[in-house]
Amino acid sequence: MDFAFDARTEELRAKLLAFMDEYVYPAEAVAEEQRDRLASPWDTPAVVEELKAEARRQGLWNLFLPDAEYGAGLTNLQYAPLAEITGRSPQLAPTALNCAAPDTGNMEVLSQFGDEQQKKQWLEPLLAGEIRSAFAMTEPEVASSDATNITTHIERDGDEYVVTGRKWYISGAMNPDCKIFIVMGKTDPDGEDIRRQQSMILVPRDTPGVTVKRAMRVFGYEDHYHGGHAEVIFDHARVPAANLIGEEGGGFAIAQARLGPGRIHHCMRLIGMAERAIELMCRRAVSRDAFGKALAQQGVVHNWIADARVTVEQLRLLVLKTAWLMDTVGNRGAHTEIQSIKIATPRAVVDIIDRAIQLHGAGGVSQDFPLAELYAGARTLMIADGPDEVHQRSLARRELKKYL
Repeated sequence: MDFAFDARTEELRAKLLAFMDEYVYPAEAVAEEQRDRLASPWDTPAVVEELKAEARRQGLWNLFLPDAEYGAGLTNLQYAPLAEITGRSPQLAPTALNCAAPDTGNMEVLSQFGDEQQKKQWLEPLLAGEIRSAFAMTEPEVASSDATNITTHIERDGDEYVVTGRKWYISGAMNPDCKIFIVMGKTDPDGEDIRRQQSMILVPRDTPGVTVKRAMRVFGYEDHYHGGHAEVIFDHARVPAANLIGEEGGGFAIAQARLGPGRIHHCMRLIGMAERAIELMCRRAVSRDAFGKALAQQGVVHNWIADARVTVEQLRLLVLKTAWLMDTVGNRGAHTEIQSIKIATPRAVVDIIDRAIQLHGAGGVSQDFPLAELYAGARTLMIADGPDEVHQRSLARRELKKYL
């Protein structure tokens, strides 16, 4: 087997690594300083826009989209090592490259299922990085891990749809640049086929009846860089019938199409987060003494670092295999592997970051190092895009079918 990257991937990796060293890492501290002076904590620091302009100038833009009409035209296998690099600075790098969730998933939905007017009105400005977006599915009143539970109503009234419901943890919604919501709701709540009850519809943020009520905290902090995670109320919000994405009853199928790439993108970036944690762990170990010798000479630290390296190498191979399968046999053919990486990667990366925090002592949970935010992001991904237990249930059923 040939594990080497192809020529285009190597070229982009070299450019991206240089971009990270020259622009992104130095911008982390600058962004924090600028954020402290902003009128609103949800406004975007000026340095982020500078990064976006530079990334676009260098051709490091929309790398996630496999359709060359809209993006770089990379395969999943080509994009994987690039997404991993951006994961080393998850607060800045994905946004700088216009490769940040939830915009990536929303752009994929619009490029695959949107009509020409929807693409012109919303996909084009998203591709240009002029606006941001949010995906509104999770609800506080039901177990949203089962998408058939959602209670938001999308009712047809003449040439309009009326959207009514309460959503929360809607990522990106606090950002004032977030101009459009893709809302998941039920157009046929009493339909016999529970997978045909849901639809997706475009709801502009400024639609009467839409209220971004509050920011939801994650482990006690507000995720400013990703535009927060908001509670959003849709109180009889009326939009044109033309805002429906695809057909009535097609929401569940669209969601499944959206989540495959979304899950692997998260796992790609998680590996980069683990690499950043290992780097910080090693730097800390060689720079601090405790009990008469360097931390780097402590046996337990050796074990932590060695185990982290082995784990990352294993995860990377599984993610690359999954990317290759998605490219060659499609998302359905890679179903088992997509679920496997979604289960294994966040869990293992949380453990690696936790060890790095432990090695840093009080500094590990402080704002002076990125570890606390990396931990919160990785731990949250054990819930987002389907809790681990949902994927374990599905994966076990698939395995058991071989013996029935």
